[in-house]
Amino acid sequence: MIAYGQPAHDGKHGNFRYNLAMSPSTQHLPQNEAVRLALETDLTIDIVTIGARTGQPRRTEIWFWNIDGRIIICGTPSAGGDQGPRARRDWLANLRANPEFLFCLKESIRAELPARAVIITDPADRWAIMSDPQTRWYRQQGFSLEELVAGSPMVEVFFLSAER
Repeated sequence: MIAYGQPAHDGKHGNFRYNLAMSPSTQHLPQNEAVRLALETDLTIDIVTIGARTGQPRRTEIWFWNIDGRIIICGTPSAGGDQGPRARRDWLANLRANPEFLFCLKESIRAELPARAVIITDPADRWAIMSDPQTRWYRQQGFSLEELVAGSPMVEVFFLSAER
């Protein structure tokens, strides 16, 4: 397994951090070729977040998208991927409270990448992401583009560098 850093967690609410700095790279992508390839081809990952209420690590399987070099995690407005009511997402609440997390590749390679999530709120940016060909699956679930833009949980991932 490729390890880019180990999380430091002192067991207290909200104190999950990496002794790492943000990557100065304009693409914010790891330099390892196997990781770069996985970020271009894989779909399913685990994210390890810190619980917003409990302060404990939480592992969630989720999809990600590489849209023009930007790593995006998003979902449907309803948690079940159906037309049900909009549901709160634990993973999003966790990232809102504690934006640093582990991005765990598990398809073509196994790697745990320290990262920071930034919630995407700009309507034009959300529209561009949800209208991209890669996010077609979401539009095929019966949601209009307007519903996806307004209600989908969506974050951009910035990888942290091991250099400090």
